Amino acid sequence: MPIKRALEEKGSRARRCVIIEKVIIDPKTVSASISYQLLTATVIPRPIGFISSISALGIVNLAPFSFFNAICGEPPMIMFCPVNRRPQKDTLLNVQATREFVANIVTEEIARQMNLTAGDYAPDVSEFDISGLTPIASDIVKPPRVLESPVNMECKVFDIIEVSDKPGGGSVVIGEVVRFHVLDSMISKDMIIDPQGLHPIGRLGGSSYIHVHDRFNMIRPVIKK
Repeated sequence: MPIKRALEEKGSRARRCVIIEKVIIDPKTVSASISYQLLTATVIPRPIGFISSISALGIVNLAPFSFFNAICGEPPMIMFCPVNRRPQKDTLLNVQATREFVANIVTEEIARQMNLTAGDYAPDVSEFDISGLTPIASDIVKPPRVLESPVNMECKVFDIIEVSDKPGGGSVVIGEVVRFHVLDSMISKDMIIDPQGLHPIGRLGGSSYIHVHDRFNMIRPVIKK
């Protein structure tokens, strides 16, 4: 139910009342699908981790995850979060078995191919074949990199945490980056990457995505001690 909250603002000349209307939602009183919709429509834009993995039988898998982010700088670590499926997602089964994966960055140039890999294909189907993307050997881990992606991160699994075993639950896969691969034209001698040249895309709610074209800079305040 919507509520109205009155805030009083005191100025030098006048006093005015601002009415702010908000809907209060208790996640325990709505379905899991509504909670998921609220999360994915508001926690935006989300980076996309294009995860390549390999099964114990040597079958290569490629799948996008928008529950994906960097979480540590020393050592460098990233995470992605497979949601629960029945049967379970191939990527989660693969990283549980082999403890390795590659995170490939999704750009505008491979957005269409990335979307093709999002289908629920049979475990014996390689999404590299479906998408037409090119697998290329990694340096350290067994899963291949995506040649068409300008940035690849070879990862060893640090931990896999099951957050919830409910149908709308999932797991957090944390990986330590053991090798970066960055397209030469996108990185400076000082190891700085220009996001304007990277052309990454982000995930919004539903079937919507976003280009990263407009940006602005802000210098954080320096507090003297």
